[in-house]
Amino acid sequence: MALKRRSKVDSGFSMSSMTDIVFLLLIFFMITSTLVTPYANRDMTLPKSDHQASAKPNTTVSVTKDLKYFVEGDEVTFRQIEPRLRSIIEESPETYVALHVDESVPFSVVGKIRDIAVRNRYKLILATSAKEKRK
Repeated sequence: MALKRRSKVDSGFSMSSMTDIVFLLLIFFMITSTLVTPYANRDMTLPKSDHQASAKPNTTVSVTKDLKYFVEGDEVTFRQIEPRLRSIIEESPETYVALHVDESVPFSVVGKIRDIAVRNRYKLILATSAKEKRK
């Protein structure tokens, strides 16, 4: 007695739902990555530069025009900058440090913070704002 199956099982796989999920995740990460802002103090006027860094900093050191120091948004004294950075970079050795300094701050202050970075072999990026292009 020959019995035939009435329903056939489809062994194909549809990728349409998978591509929908991938595009939704892509859009989500694109939107959330633009919402991430550094801990830089917003009332600073950064020096202007033609060149902008391509590396994204993981932590920030900010110096305001009234010589207040901030590491990741927390106010610290100058002596606390090095131990604070050391504790941050011990967790993640590939960390870039962005230095946000108001343009009215003396360059000697920038040099002292740069010396901390050189002494400890930190990757330091001087944050600048883009120069306006002449027409």
